[in-house]
Amino acid sequence: MRDYLPIDQEDMKKRGWDQVDFVYVCGDAYVDHPSFGMAIITRVLEAHGFRIGIIAQPDWKQEESIQVFGRPRLGFLVSAGNMDSMVNHYTVSKKRRRQDAYTPGGVMGKRPDYATVVYCNLIRKVYKQVPIVIGGIEASLRRLAHYDYWSDTVKHSILVDSQANILSYGMGEKSIVAIAEALDSGIAVEDISFVPGTVYRAKDLEGVYDAEILPSFDEIKADKEAYARSFYRQYQNTDSITGKCLVEPYNDHLYIVQNPPSEPLTEMEMDDVYALPYMRGYHPSYEKLGGVPALEEIKFSLTSNRGCFGGCSFCALTFHQGRVIQVRSHESIVEEAKEMIQDPSFKGYIHDVGGPTANFRQTACEKQKKYGVCTGKQCLFPKPCSNLKVDHSDYLKLLRKLRNLPGVKKVFIRSGIRFDYLVADQDDTFFKELCAYHISGQLRVAPEHVSDAVLTKMGKPENAVYEKFLKRYERINGKYGSKQFVVPYLMSSHPGSTLKEAVELAEYLRDLGYMPEQVQDFYPTPSTISTCMYYTGLDPRTMQKVYVPKNPHEKAMQRALIQYRNPANYDLVKEALLKAGRQDLIGCGPECLIHPRKEKWQQEKWDKRGKSSKQSEKKGRNTQKQKRDSSKRSGEKRHGNDGKKAGRTQGKGRTDRQRHRK
Repeated sequence: MRDYLPIDQEDMKKRGWDQVDFVYVCGDAYVDHPSFGMAIITRVLEAHGFRIGIIAQPDWKQEESIQVFGRPRLGFLVSAGNMDSMVNHYTVSKKRRRQDAYTPGGVMGKRPDYATVVYCNLIRKVYKQVPIVIGGIEASLRRLAHYDYWSDTVKHSILVDSQANILSYGMGEKSIVAIAEALDSGIAVEDISFVPGTVYRAKDLEGVYDAEILPSFDEIKADKEAYARSFYRQYQNTDSITGKCLVEPYNDHLYIVQNPPSEPLTEMEMDDVYALPYMRGYHPSYEKLGGVPALEEIKFSLTSNRGCFGGCSFCALTFHQGRVIQVRSHESIVEEAKEMIQDPSFKGYIHDVGGPTANFRQTACEKQKKYGVCTGKQCLFPKPCSNLKVDHSDYLKLLRKLRNLPGVKKVFIRSGIRFDYLVADQDDTFFKELCAYHISGQLRVAPEHVSDAVLTKMGKPENAVYEKFLKRYERINGKYGSKQFVVPYLMSSHPGSTLKEAVELAEYLRDLGYMPEQVQDFYPTPSTISTCMYYTGLDPRTMQKVYVPKNPHEKAMQRALIQYRNPANYDLVKEALLKAGRQDLIGCGPECLIHPRKEKWQQEKWDKRGKSSKQSEKKGRNTQKQKRDSSKRSGEKRHGNDGKKAGRTQGKGRTDRQRHRK
């Protein structure tokens, strides 16, 4: 029967079950849509004959909250949700966010900090021996020892702190089925050490073969250079073909063992995953609470691919989804679109067709299929590899099929377009149709910065590539007579960015005549090259030192420079320019970022007048006029800026009346 999976004993009994095989505990609300990891994993297990019960957002302070189904036959599956719980809760400045898009009504506080660890420890209090398998992005990116930005410490592998038995990293469809079948066959959870895409705890290394021993936890905690070297070895072992087994020692009786990654899904396997009987909505029990906001963002979007060979330093995709592109067939995507069209709330607009990078629809090169991804170089950075296949034809055919479907008015592309890959394509056909059919006035791209020194640390192409993209974009839009703009995503305070580079970015925006409404401060999340740089001050790829802006005030100055036109940022911008030795950018000329404040010279003039007045009073030479002036000045001081503003408004009023008379 097509229905939501059980959320309580009553639902379970309606299905005729007396026990569930697995209880899935999640920090997100229950949304049965293939954009949510919980939905995919539970439906995949259901398709393999397992009975799953859902406990979404349990009260982590109450043991009863995880006893809804009693003890499961095979074990608990635990995930923090679609986001790392700490990113979900806190801004980059470590301030508490006000809303949680993955909670009914957007209410904040329905999951704990470090949710995976807290849920597992709660389960362990009640069920001492039950197998616990953890997964999702929070567990995946914390699978070995890692720097934790929020506590500013190096933390253990999440397996240690959570007391879980096995960690399934990456997207997890293959590994979770292998674990489930092993448990179902009677294999003890301690003996499940052979599944690709998993991490487990071991008391010794007798059964571990052909492994690379990483520095111990104590070593990387004490030595930042050891941390950087260990991290980069992990980064080089994220491919199913080239990846080795990695071992991280903790003491004589504890080792964390990471098996090589699972194989990427084939096109047929991807199609099977997305053809499962999802309800494509949130659980009906949330309706009275206002629904789940995150669903609205993706309800009418289509996933066409996984993985990314872009290799941005600040992105965790290499660690989670990998660099090998996995795609769905056109037939699978079109079939989902037809189902979407039948939804009464569908208005004719498909909001997105893409993935981590929308215009990646094939492996980067033929060699990857046989030999895996290169461990020592990237596909696009610093220049496109000579073996890179640049071809948008398959994606173009897919988009044409979708926009020709009855009931579809427009097909947008809102997930990231990799502009350097687009520039590398000598054929303008896709670029033309992108501009003609798939943009709603603005195209969002991510140059991130304009300083080549910073872009190198980011793993992004040099700024000249972005400039080439802009010229081509303008030329093509000009042919269509359309006024469509590029909205660049920009990042401040990334490792490698000093005030000099931040000023360079501000000057670029000045010349462009554009001030972004939103700026992303670099956020050090687990398992990225940039976070490794942030913590160690070293680029793990070269082991060279990197300047890292960590001081909150300096970060505020770098951010303010990008939005230098905002009056609220004036003091920060001025301070930054003075510290950078760029006083030439303070003035009234066209090249200047900010003008000298009138208030300052007015205040200086005022101070001089006040001093003169006091001297006159001492000499006993006050006149009636001086008294009136003194009274007027004291009144202005009482009213502060409001008095000044009122004076300006009155002056403007007189001018308007004079114009009216004329």
